Amino acid sequence: MSGLSDSSGSFGIVPVDGLSHVQGECSRPLSALTLPALLAATVARWPQRDAVVLREQGLRWSWVQFVLEIDRLADGLRRLGLVAGDRVGIWSPNRAEWLVTQFATARLGLILVNINPAYRLAELEYALRLAGCRAVIAAERLRGADYLAMLAEVAPRLPALQCVIRLGEGETPGMRRYADVLVPADEVDRAALDAISAGLGCHDPINIQFTSGTTGHPKGATLTHHNIVNNAIAVAAAMRFSEADRLCIPVPLYHCFGMVLAVLACVASGATMVFPGEVFDAGATLAAVSEERCTALHGVPTMFIAELDHPEFESFDLSRLRTGIMAGSPCPIETMKKVVARMNLREITIAYGMTETSPVSFQSSTDDPLERRVTTVGRVQPHVEARVVDADGRTVPVGTPGELWTRGYLVMQGYWGDEARTREAVVEGGWMRTGDLATIDAEGYCNIVGRVKDMLIRGGENIYPREIEEFLFRHPKVQSVQVFGVPNQKYGEEVCAWIMLRPGETATAEEIQAFCRDQIAHYKIPRHIRFVTEMPMTITGKVQKFMMRRAMAEELARDEDRTA
Repeated sequence: MSGLSDSSGSFGIVPVDGLSHVQGECSRPLSALTLPALLAATVARWPQRDAVVLREQGLRWSWVQFVLEIDRLADGLRRLGLVAGDRVGIWSPNRAEWLVTQFATARLGLILVNINPAYRLAELEYALRLAGCRAVIAAERLRGADYLAMLAEVAPRLPALQCVIRLGEGETPGMRRYADVLVPADEVDRAALDAISAGLGCHDPINIQFTSGTTGHPKGATLTHHNIVNNAIAVAAAMRFSEADRLCIPVPLYHCFGMVLAVLACVASGATMVFPGEVFDAGATLAAVSEERCTALHGVPTMFIAELDHPEFESFDLSRLRTGIMAGSPCPIETMKKVVARMNLREITIAYGMTETSPVSFQSSTDDPLERRVTTVGRVQPHVEARVVDADGRTVPVGTPGELWTRGYLVMQGYWGDEARTREAVVEGGWMRTGDLATIDAEGYCNIVGRVKDMLIRGGENIYPREIEEFLFRHPKVQSVQVFGVPNQKYGEEVCAWIMLRPGETATAEEIQAFCRDQIAHYKIPRHIRFVTEMPMTITGKVQKFMMRRAMAEELARDEDRTA
């Protein structure tokens, strides 16, 4: 590839020489702290301030109390024989135990493996096998999904898995209770824990986050202390966070949005974390903001829309709100105007990134004009370099679309156990290929204009059609299948599948959806299914998804007109 030389010239937030190439300011050095060291510094500064409020569980911890809970679990995991480098899965909605596990594993140098709460059998087994988890901490169930039963089914097929720790008061044969793993406060060996934490390096891997792959299986992006600590510091600075802020967190912890942009941003600044509940609920979120006097709120656009549309919206006191992050999918300008005007979020920011970049590479500032916060994803973050390139890897002129590449401290260590896909994603010079089509304007603002591949975004969830196609191929009646996104007013996009059945077979959409249920995440299950006898293809046999997308969009528009 050409155009990949190390360009360390005098770039800045504003492009020079008319090229789409920018670099964030570097006046403040990067942090070399590990997660335990970052947390310890915050506790030392504000020991008695509120650290965590978990409204559904009725818990409220100061920073000192939070650390005590972390050490109780960390010492329990140490006594189970887990050592630095071991992988520990966490499969749970937003609960205190998730939060404690995040820092207890980091205290020991264990690698936390985030399991999506929506995963079902096939995805769960693949993730645990790929990461080689020695232990899993899991909730009992969520929304009818029996986590413990699924773990009991897959565990015998996973030779590395030695311990399942279940949440809740009940007991399950072959599993340990979380409460029994906790060491009594007066018996915690802090000297042993401190010795382990002191031996950790900031470039050690600390987290594996799964991101859907185009080859049919999720990829485990491996992140270090250095990756996520520095990203959290930068994100907190962009929002002008301080110990006086109180952030309402309705976004899921398994995702970088919750784990880094929320939790670690609060730890980096001393701000209070407020969790409305285990899963998103608009009313619970508004109540948390009102009653806990929150100054900040995170969410994907659909969350903000649901909050604005809540029938009792006017009864909640949102006067203390100031900032937060809206990310995950593009925000309609009218929605952003309402968020600013009706929710008092006059300094809300837009963030862009990907799991592989820890995650944020571009973010708007609290004082960017509203138009900039809607039509762009802001400007490049500190210590991050970005450029837009053509198919040959050459930087394109300002305003010209191309693939966005980023590099710097934030780029992942690699995909766990997959060197080939790592080399495809991170190319010569340390550049991370985002797969997104973007433009960078003369003032350095980035606009995401499309996706290089077929990824679709449904309500903030990135979905790769190939993964769903590979699963649907398992159905005995399916001969061929193509999955793509179609426009949807509520979620931005919805999943659509065109299916060719084997000769002589018949099937219904409901049958296909039932086949998916409890095997893949609910948001990946195709909402629209059409049975076809042929797929539009080029003369060389390449499937033309754009023609399917167009045909479905027209069909759905006609259906909407008939029902209007």
